[in-house]
Amino acid sequence: MTSVTLAVTHRTGNAAPKRRLDWLNFFLADVRDGLGPYLAIYLLAVRGPANGWNEATVGVTLTVAAIVGLLSQAPAGALIDRVRNKPMVVIVAALLVTVSSVSLPFVSGAVLVTATQAIAAAAGAAFAPAITAITLGLVGPKLFAARVGRNEAFNHAGNAVSAALAGALAWRYGPEVVFWLMAGLTIASVFVARRIDNNAIDNDVARGLDCDDDRDRDCDQPGGWRVLIDNRPLLLFAVIAFLFHLANAAMLTSVSQLLARTAGKDAATSLTAACIVAAQLVMVPMAMLVGRRVDRWGTKPLFVAAFVVLAVRGALYTVSSDPWWLVGVQALDGVGAGIFGALFPVVIADLTHGSGRFNVAQGAVATAQGIGAAISASLAGTIIVGAGYSAAFLTLAAVALAGLALYVLAMPETRATT
Repeated sequence: MTSVTLAVTHRTGNAAPKRRLDWLNFFLADVRDGLGPYLAIYLLAVRGPANGWNEATVGVTLTVAAIVGLLSQAPAGALIDRVRNKPMVVIVAALLVTVSSVSLPFVSGAVLVTATQAIAAAAGAAFAPAITAITLGLVGPKLFAARVGRNEAFNHAGNAVSAALAGALAWRYGPEVVFWLMAGLTIASVFVARRIDNNAIDNDVARGLDCDDDRDRDCDQPGGWRVLIDNRPLLLFAVIAFLFHLANAAMLTSVSQLLARTAGKDAATSLTAACIVAAQLVMVPMAMLVGRRVDRWGTKPLFVAAFVVLAVRGALYTVSSDPWWLVGVQALDGVGAGIFGALFPVVIADLTHGSGRFNVAQGAVATAQGIGAAISASLAGTIIVGAGYSAAFLTLAAVALAGLALYVLAMPETRATT
């Protein structure tokens, strides 16, 4: 592209690529996380104890997959920084995740099941840096926060629609229907990704380089790896992301397992879908609100609110095991996770602006949060088996309070408010 064309793209945006980015986030919503909580339901309710599956063994499978995924985060970020065709990365990752997931009904044994989910987790590590890099490369840093909020809104809307479809279809056809729903959404994702004009993406801006607005290609060169190691706020944010996901990751999975025990496998799949829909419906306006207001309110008060809601949610799960109470409490995930998802790339972009290491930094911090998520699954599963569901939920709430204290006391504001 010419320098003049790129200048216009970053100031006003190209409407067609951004509309396609909307639909890509919508269709990828149910693909990027693989089977998610449905995996626990499938292994517990369909495979069951007769085949060696309980909460603890499911937790081990989730942990192994999460470890593989987190080890892939930084390499995925480095790949996105270097590759010149980022939509193609999204296509390949979507196909790998889907093939690994839909093969699950045809494999048996813990080793093979875990292997399929490990492949899906490794491929899934590319989605977040690829989407945010495409976004930054299309709209530029000034419009990035608002556009990320829009991305998250379409992502959550896609999750809500796919979860509603999964719940309705599972009631009629059983839990296996989620595999075929994922396959259909992957086909739609591939179609949309192929229609994003790769030439509209500025690859220098997409990796966080500080380029002149007149697009004369006067960009700083990428900094060395030490720019990340010496960035103390970035390292602190990685610890905070770890604590958030240590508290949050196992909550929905634990609720889905509790529903499988108390409501039966078919009802549990539909009720888990209702949990997801409730949260996603809250996340849509929350993500849009955060994207539009972060420049005025700043990132710190919004993240503090996310931790407060996360801790309260963990405590409220212990009040009742009534299925619809659990669904209602899960709606609070829309506030905490909605804020975190919308602000995560914004904070990292703020902390790494001009370094050219934006996507690697995303991968590094995502590794930290992945460690938290991996430990969360095994921690909750072990506590559930030994002490029950209430003890597990209260433990996760206590972790959220620890993260809240650290953010309030140590994390600086990353964005100059207006």
